[in-house]
Amino acid sequence: MKIALLTHSLRPRGGVIHTLELADALAARGHAVTVIAAAEPGEQPFRAVRHTLAVIRLPALAAELVTQVRQRIDCLTEALPSLLADGDFDIAHTQDSLGGNALASLREQGRLALPWLRTIHHLDVFEQPVLNAWQDRAWRRADGIACVSDDWLARLRAQAGGVPVERMFNGVDLRRYGPQPVPGDDERLAALGLAPDGGPVCLLVGGVEARKNTVRLLQAFAQLRREDPAWRASTLVIAGGASMLDHGAARRAWDEALQSLGLDEGPGRPVLRTGPLPDEALPALMRRAAVLAMPSLVEGFGLVALEALACGTPVLVSRRPPFTEHLADEPTVAWCEPEDVGSIAAGLREALGLPRPTAMPRVCIDHGWDRSARLHEDWYRRALIH
Repeated sequence: MKIALLTHSLRPRGGVIHTLELADALAARGHAVTVIAAAEPGEQPFRAVRHTLAVIRLPALAAELVTQVRQRIDCLTEALPSLLADGDFDIAHTQDSLGGNALASLREQGRLALPWLRTIHHLDVFEQPVLNAWQDRAWRRADGIACVSDDWLARLRAQAGGVPVERMFNGVDLRRYGPQPVPGDDERLAALGLAPDGGPVCLLVGGVEARKNTVRLLQAFAQLRREDPAWRASTLVIAGGASMLDHGAARRAWDEALQSLGLDEGPGRPVLRTGPLPDEALPALMRRAAVLAMPSLVEGFGLVALEALACGTPVLVSRRPPFTEHLADEPTVAWCEPEDVGSIAAGLREALGLPRPTAMPRVCIDHGWDRSARLHEDWYRRALIH
């Protein structure tokens, strides 16, 4: 098959990584895959791409979110017809609402003949009604929908109104994520201001966001530093955070919490926010971490938890779906009630005491990208028949 995979960015976010990994796995199975990615001025791929990449260059974008989203959708709608025609594709598959809205518009305008599919990792709730309307349109107009967890599968099937919804899987790239250090790990950590040894590192991946529950994690971390000698010399690292959404309210709450808790932020300080990382830095950081924390309020799958387990790092996750679907029997997973700071602190304390896995966890082996590609391949073929 000739497959077009659409993604909204070249930044290292979950949906983008999902797209690139899926493209590699589909290409390895003999399909001709082109990733079509939108990119802001000056933005470059964060990793070497092993398949065909077509970049839609966005104009200078407005700062205001609704206007920016409209600009992105309009730019995609204008650019996609020629790219899809030039590629003579069998099917188009998008991971996000921006691509979904562009494909929906092209279908309505009679400019898209091939079937298009949509993966939903999770849905957000926005303050601006038009953003909720765009998000809704971007999956209801698709020819088929995939979700990466049973929880979101059930939610979407209850709302889909006849659009078929299927269960797909994320995967772990075990070539990248493993417990053994690789050359350059120490230098990558040093560039972040972290020693290769020293006090325990508590790592959250994804930036300061409300759904990542970073403020409560910070409060729990501060409590442990005050009360538990094992955490006295610890560091909380918030890694990543390349997002187009407006997380201003979460960052203001974060700054207020830092001040009220008396914690300093920066290299060599108790709290470190890295921003987006070089591609090879994240596996090194996961191997260095004593605990990977995901006390999330909302997740689509929580792939980062599996990547950390593959690196031999115990994890703390919320006792709610989707984590309860695939991590329930893992011995190196601790659990918390994410809206209870005390429960997060207790879960971190438990996770720090868990032994690091001595063998690759079964859940990581079961969730491979080849398995995901085979499921997608079957989904695409059925969509082409219908």
